[in-house]
Amino acid sequence: MNISKKDWKLFRERLSGWQENYMEGLVKEYANFLNDDKKPASEKFWELEKRIKEDKRHPGVIMEMSKSEVIWDIVRLIRLKVITYDDLSDFSDELQLEVKRILEMSR
Repeated sequence: MNISKKDWKLFRERLSGWQENYMEGLVKEYANFLNDDKKPASEKFWELEKRIKEDKRHPGVIMEMSKSEVIWDIVRLIRLKVITYDDLSDFSDELQLEVKRILEMSR
């Protein structure tokens, strides 16, 4: 499917907000983890370092944008719970239907 200019522009505008929301959730998880008084500081430090190293590669944090990959990127963001299908309400019906079709095929 060829993505429309409108959908491409909307994706580029929305992605940073979606990622910001995802990272806000990560920060809250990190804070909860660090506030656990049952673990020694060294264990928390190294575990957090490992977690950040893994998380910074997640599409909810960083993603290369390519117009030809937008549909697949959106599907991946939904599967990884960065966004929900409802976040696509302003996109074209064609894009929404294609995303839905792909998601249903892979169940």
